[in-house]
Amino acid sequence: MDRLKPIERLTEAQAKGLVGIFTDVDDTLTHDGRMVPSAFMALQRAHEAGLRVVPITGRPGGWVDLMARMWPVDGVVGENGGLWFYRHGGRMHRRFLQDDDTRRLNRARLDTLARLILREVPGSALASDQSYRDLDLAIDFCEDVPRLTEADIDRIVELFEEAGATCKVSSIHVNGWFGDFDKLTGCAHFVQERWGESLHADLDKWLYMGDSANDEPMFKVFPLGTGVANVRDFLGRMTHHPSFITEASGGEGFTEAVDHILRLRGQD
Repeated sequence: MDRLKPIERLTEAQAKGLVGIFTDVDDTLTHDGRMVPSAFMALQRAHEAGLRVVPITGRPGGWVDLMARMWPVDGVVGENGGLWFYRHGGRMHRRFLQDDDTRRLNRARLDTLARLILREVPGSALASDQSYRDLDLAIDFCEDVPRLTEADIDRIVELFEEAGATCKVSSIHVNGWFGDFDKLTGCAHFVQERWGESLHADLDKWLYMGDSANDEPMFKVFPLGTGVANVRDFLGRMTHHPSFITEASGGEGFTEAVDHILRLRGQD
């Protein structure tokens, strides 16, 4: 039974109680691989309204650096929680959950695993942004290759898990890494460092927006977790679902949610 509530049921009290918005990037701010202009402007409007705005993405450190420097955001958590970058005091701060030696050892293990996956799952490929990654391995199943079957995706997950890696399925990649972290872990570290606050003490003051199975750790704990409409494609891969859903998909759905929040706050 579908128990997702339309975003219009987010109340005025909930909207006015927000301190910020966490959001996934791919297929939450984008559509068909491109940033939706209205979504980028919604980031700007939320930021100007005094809300903290923090993208949380599976994309690599190289992308995170650009977003943290150039976008109207307070920082970016990347590689599914393994790193976070932000500008403060006129300079860029770059943080990693693993030290240099650990990342180097894990990279060698991931490179070996990549060769195994590509051999075992014909049609899969390294994500085109793999060379910019610091902690994880991203296997492309539909971004720049013909879409693989659900059985193929399941096999990639199985190979990651057999190797002892943590693994999450996004809307375009299967991401795997060695280490005990996820999007929620990275967010908590970022909030503590950036603002000296405990995220877990203020979960109801943040709205999280996402679209796929790698957002499940966030949907599990955030009372105001919100999926854009295309999250329905991944509900079967999740045990914990968002509380709210938008009518529109991708970046248009993100814009819809921000418009509703700002209206309720009297800041539209």
